[in-house]
Amino acid sequence: MSVTATFHRRLRRPRVAAGAVLLALTALGASGCSGLGRTAVGPVIYTTERDVEVMENSPLVRGCHPLPGGAKAVDNNTLIDMVLYRSRDCTGEGSTYLSTRLTDVDAPSTPVWRSYTLVH
Repeated sequence: MSVTATFHRRLRRPRVAAGAVLLALTALGASGCSGLGRTAVGPVIYTTERDVEVMENSPLVRGCHPLPGGAKAVDNNTLIDMVLYRSRDCTGEGSTYLSTRLTDVDAPSTPVWRSYTLVH
């Protein structure tokens, strides 16, 4: 084997490794920075007034999310914090900030949660 062939073979391995790393970083950047379709990884689980458990898996980060049937308990198992509202349109007073991996349970005499937004 010539000296030139050995030299080129030694340069090829680092180039291939650098290319693989660059490709992986590009893929992560393209998927992680997409603002329109980004989701909160994990489920939001809530219990309605009639004790029905509902799970919404990986909701969109943007927008107001209704809680059909109202929620007397909300379990935020996503990787993003959320804000709970008593209104159906994510407005008004009496909102509650619910951090990731926490649960909010209302007292029986408290009005139910009707919607939520995700903090981004």
